[in-house]
Amino acid sequence: MTVATTAGSPLFPAAATTIPPTDQAALDAAVAALQAKKDAWVAVPVRERIALVDQLMRGVRETAQRWVDACLQAKGLAPDAGLAGEEWVLGPYALMKALRQLRGSLADIARIGYPRIPGPVTTRPNGQVVASVFPQTGYDRLLFTGLTGDIWMQPGVTKDDLFSTMAVNYRDKGHPGKVTLVLGAGNVSSIGPLDILDKLFTGDSVVIYKSNPITAYLGPLLEEAFRALIEPGWLRLVYGGAQEGAYLCRHPGVEEIHITGSDKTFDAIVFGPGPEGAARKAAGTPLLDKPITGELGNVSPVIIVPGPWSASDIAYQAAHLASMLTTNAGFNCNATRVMLTSDGWGQRVQLLDAVRGVLASVPPRAAYYPGAAERAGRFLEAHPEAEHFGEAGEGHLPWTLISGVSHANADDIVFTTEAFCSLFAESPLPEADPAAFLQRAVAFCNEQLYGTLNATILIHPRTLKDPAVAAAMEHAVANLRYGTVGVNYWAGASFIMGVTTWGAYPGHTPHNVQSGIGVVHNTLMFSRAEKTVVRAPFKSVPVPPWFATRRRAGGGVFPRLTALEHQPSPAKLPAILSAALAK
Repeated sequence: MTVATTAGSPLFPAAATTIPPTDQAALDAAVAALQAKKDAWVAVPVRERIALVDQLMRGVRETAQRWVDACLQAKGLAPDAGLAGEEWVLGPYALMKALRQLRGSLADIARIGYPRIPGPVTTRPNGQVVASVFPQTGYDRLLFTGLTGDIWMQPGVTKDDLFSTMAVNYRDKGHPGKVTLVLGAGNVSSIGPLDILDKLFTGDSVVIYKSNPITAYLGPLLEEAFRALIEPGWLRLVYGGAQEGAYLCRHPGVEEIHITGSDKTFDAIVFGPGPEGAARKAAGTPLLDKPITGELGNVSPVIIVPGPWSASDIAYQAAHLASMLTTNAGFNCNATRVMLTSDGWGQRVQLLDAVRGVLASVPPRAAYYPGAAERAGRFLEAHPEAEHFGEAGEGHLPWTLISGVSHANADDIVFTTEAFCSLFAESPLPEADPAAFLQRAVAFCNEQLYGTLNATILIHPRTLKDPAVAAAMEHAVANLRYGTVGVNYWAGASFIMGVTTWGAYPGHTPHNVQSGIGVVHNTLMFSRAEKTVVRAPFKSVPVPPWFATRRRAGGGVFPRLTALEHQPSPAKLPAILSAALAK
């Protein structure tokens, strides 16, 4: 059965909020104040910026527990439900880690003129330059054993000119200031603050930040944590919905825009809403004539390469796959949406059964993001055979798996449309040989799935011992047109790592924006990155505390990791390691 739907990311309904919108007079005043300060920000010396970052770190530390408590309450989660760790990692921890890295980059700029790359810089056989950026510190090496992150540069960048592509706004301070509007996300509490940091410290722009109505409750805490930027006039926070956002986008005092959200919202900004906007898009006549960047949605794939998996391998990877969906109740643009398996792999059924078992053990979550039930309903109308795990209750959705979706149905909703709820699918491809399967899966991802944000590959080390498979694997990583590729680790981890880039694969335009334009995070300030590649062992030891099977462990680990990033000290390691190893 085919269901008519609009491909891409959802058009989200308006969200309710208890914080009243900022009126137009106050919006005008905020923009005017930033216009008056924009050139002064460009002139702020690096040493003063380091001092600002130190103040921001203290502000985040002082508000962190209240931040997490507010998120738990807003998402309908009990403080003792074992999910506090999730809110720590998606909020204060991600923010504190980025601030720690940003401080290091600024200190390097003050000393040598550009951020120091912590690992080797190499050149691939095709001439493409790769910078190894994670682990950055000895703490990273100890606490994230075997996890690495590389940034691949765009073609044309050489080893000789790589450093000239870093921190470009710090090389020539003769450029004028600018005012950037950041339109915040509603699902992850660190997204807006991280985008603010990127635009201020890498983009060299003062910022007016409009929170998403869903996360507006965090506004007072953000005002407190970011007081060091607000009081001197480098940042203004405002509130409201689509009306206030549209007014600011077209405000003559706003010179650039950054959005995290849906391609539908992006199109409405650039071309206008409704049929008239669609007509302008078709005609190539945008309403907006100012630069706009964005991190938008994705039908995120996981390529599961056939191989000799043991029972413990299947159990581990089933928890891994389920966790990619259940984190944040499925309201992530990097959540697994399609698992690609081999229909000739003898363990495919075992793996799917193990995934079902994990989903059945994870209690359903509150569907706090607007429109979730309606979105799930459209997928279920197309796939009434979908399996549900956990009982749906008032305001809750069960975990949902749609298995065995035919790869031949190119316009199936699971391939063309981001669910953005507690639902994912599985599609078997007709290749049993691992090398041939990889080639087929990469082509499927690049040509049939919507978006280019992130993709993950799971492959057993024994499978990689075949030289032909190893070569096919490296071709797969290189050929996947995604902003982040994860190998044996959820590619969504790149969002948390900070030093890596986060955003779509380059090349999109406002007329076909897909997963967006530009990158954020990127605390080493590369200006010509192509993609991030994250790699890890097939099974991490200990099992990551963000796994659905270890959620309570996260509540002990991530508050301590946040404190470590604030003030690094070897004395803090025993408590972190003890929490990481706890059952």
